[in-house]
Amino acid sequence: MKLCRFQPLEFAIKDVGRSGHEVHAQTVTGIAEDGFVLEMRGGLFGARERTGRKWPVAEVKFLAPSVPTKIVCVGKNYREHIKEMESTTPKEPLIFLKPPSSILAPEDPIVLPRISQRVDYEGEIAIVIGRRCFHLREGDDVDPYILGYTALNDVTARDLQRADSQWSRAKGFDTFCPFGPVIETERPSSDTKVESFVNGVTRQSAPIGDMIFSIDTVVRWITQAMTLEPGDVIATGTPGGVGPLAPGDVVEVTVSGVGTLRNPVVGPQD
Repeated sequence: MKLCRFQPLEFAIKDVGRSGHEVHAQTVTGIAEDGFVLEMRGGLFGARERTGRKWPVAEVKFLAPSVPTKIVCVGKNYREHIKEMESTTPKEPLIFLKPPSSILAPEDPIVLPRISQRVDYEGEIAIVIGRRCFHLREGDDVDPYILGYTALNDVTARDLQRADSQWSRAKGFDTFCPFGPVIETERPSSDTKVESFVNGVTRQSAPIGDMIFSIDTVVRWITQAMTLEPGDVIATGTPGGVGPLAPGDVVEVTVSGVGTLRNPVVGPQD
């Protein structure tokens, strides 16, 4: 099942109120199925009762599919990426955070900051948490705590990452965490591919079976340090093949069986 959050385009902007602010439609939760988006009651974590209303996919605006309290990312989780970064393989999962303010919806523009001269794409499969969890032990089943999986782009100001002793600034700019457009509830197999494309050209391609630390290991490891809440996102790391983005580019991250996240790239904004 592919879950999503969206706004029907026919209701996306109804009017401009007295304050001058646009009046937007209420966010709707739904199921993407056979070229349509079906409205459902109960939200992502509820009963998922279908209302009977539906829209063609072309007639909706997909939003980021969850509203996380935090985005936990795993660094250096593919050997080919470690090689291209001329780094060392970690003995345990290396985690860092991106702020919720960096979240970007599918199709919305990634904005390159003025203070960076090199911004890279990093395509990843991400885990969306469905149930509160903490202190999971080795051997505990993580599946009951996972809502599903989605595509994510861990956009990174590479020059700032190299200049700083930690990665918060390089990873945390507004628009640097696009993810979506859907959450696939079925668990992926080890041959599920993560691929990135820039202007239609393949830049990254690797199965998630190449990860050094598996989905199960990563979830258990993170819960030893912090409580994960419903909607929280875990970005599991990027394969080799990262590279720079420029204004006018279109970057896509595809996770086989899940979907494609697409975002244009624009230059610095005032």
